[in-house]
Amino acid sequence: MHIDVMVADLDTAEPQVLALGATLLDGSDKPIGYRVYEDPVGHPFCLITPEGA
Repeated sequence: MHIDVMVADLDTAEPQVLALGATLLDGSDKPIGYRVYEDPVGHPFCLITPEGA
């Protein structure tokens, strides 16, 4: 299973998921779009913006 989490701003949400133990797998320096992470036990998930959906 893969989960997409809609956020308003990737640069605001990223530090929050990293503080919870996530690891960035595939990033974008653009403020819209998506970034792929892995949770502490290895499950992938994405943070996405409405513009990137």
